[in-house]
Amino acid sequence: MSNTVIQVENVAKQYRLGEVGTGTLSHDLKRWWSQLRGKGDPYLRIGEANDRATKGNSEYVWALQDINFSVQKGEVLGIIGRNGAGKSTLLKILSKTTSPTTGNIKVKGRIASLLEVGTGFHPELTGRENIYLNGAILGMTRREIQGKFDEIVDFSGIERYIDTPVKRYSSGMYVRLAFAVAAHLEPEILIVDEVLAVGDAEFQKKCLGKMKDVSVSGGRTVLFVSHNMAAVAALCDKGLLMKNGRVDLFSDINNVISTYLTHAKVESDGFVRFDGTEKERFGEKQYARFSSIELQDVEGNTTDLFSMGEKMVIRLEADVSRTSDDFEIGIGIGNLHEVFLHYLVSTWEGVSSINKKGRTEIRVEIPRLLLFPGHYLMNIWICIKGAYYDDAIHNAINFKVEEGKLNGHDTYFERFSKNTQVYTPSQWTIS
Repeated sequence: MSNTVIQVENVAKQYRLGEVGTGTLSHDLKRWWSQLRGKGDPYLRIGEANDRATKGNSEYVWALQDINFSVQKGEVLGIIGRNGAGKSTLLKILSKTTSPTTGNIKVKGRIASLLEVGTGFHPELTGRENIYLNGAILGMTRREIQGKFDEIVDFSGIERYIDTPVKRYSSGMYVRLAFAVAAHLEPEILIVDEVLAVGDAEFQKKCLGKMKDVSVSGGRTVLFVSHNMAAVAALCDKGLLMKNGRVDLFSDINNVISTYLTHAKVESDGFVRFDGTEKERFGEKQYARFSSIELQDVEGNTTDLFSMGEKMVIRLEADVSRTSDDFEIGIGIGNLHEVFLHYLVSTWEGVSSINKKGRTEIRVEIPRLLLFPGHYLMNIWICIKGAYYDDAIHNAINFKVEEGKLNGHDTYFERFSKNTQVYTPSQWTIS
């Protein structure tokens, strides 16, 4: 028997812009006349791609087009993409709160969805009454709901307000109770949109742990939409990257996140190597100002692709207007979640003086690059006496690390890279 619980085939969703409702009588008559003649709907063929950045000429837009993927039992699928990419529309179709314009969706099992604050709650009913209402919607008996009731209330942390109408709840209380209900009433499929961002950090961590638990221990399937890439990476096995209403990539979650964040940097900044512009830059610039950065391999070639264990040279150029014996030059190396893994600081290596004005080259050598395969970025800065930034550039350059050799052996570290990103040399003795 197949373990596929969600099968999405050629799904598309079209909306009409500027109006609420099904359209006009003239459009309905044209559709009807086309159907009588055995032809397709004329309005389905004039829709445009869902690119929110362009105006377009049609009054119709495809929110989704040509969506195809499948999800297996027990998988946690992260769905990511920029605002307007079609993520929420896809979840609404999967949750059956709206229907696709074309295509088919096959779902095996009960679905619990948390798409918007207050989804599935009746505002006039109390929290207690809404728990029973949601359970009934999922097809559970009253006895089954009673067996889970105390656990739901305890997880939500709002026991004091459980007999208060939910219309009086804050958005955070709404989310707490809604997630507790969705996660504990044992649906086969749990769908969670960005709504968890409303909760506080402690509750978000609690929810992520619960979603991991229901997938690993309970064998349930989770679909998770979030802009928090660290949370997506920690929770999900596979990823679906959406762009302009289409599936851009369906793959391993690390590959999907790296592709998304790399493209996002290029699209928003227009560069992956600092070239003297003012983007993401701050500082007093009274002593020195960076003018360029480049990375070089062991042979001195400028590149942004390195093998694990390979030598890397970081070459900075700065225009120095005032000399000093108290410079601190720093480089931060982080992943694309902006979690920094290494700091290289000149004063830690006994270098703090720049004694000439004008163009100055700063060269930093890393004998062995001990980063796991993936995409990385660098921040660079110059400080005076560590008191303030004289010049600092965020995301000065991006680079990629691929599999390589350590001590003459192939690394094959891809299977570890979801949980850690830095290799630490060690000495082993077996006796």
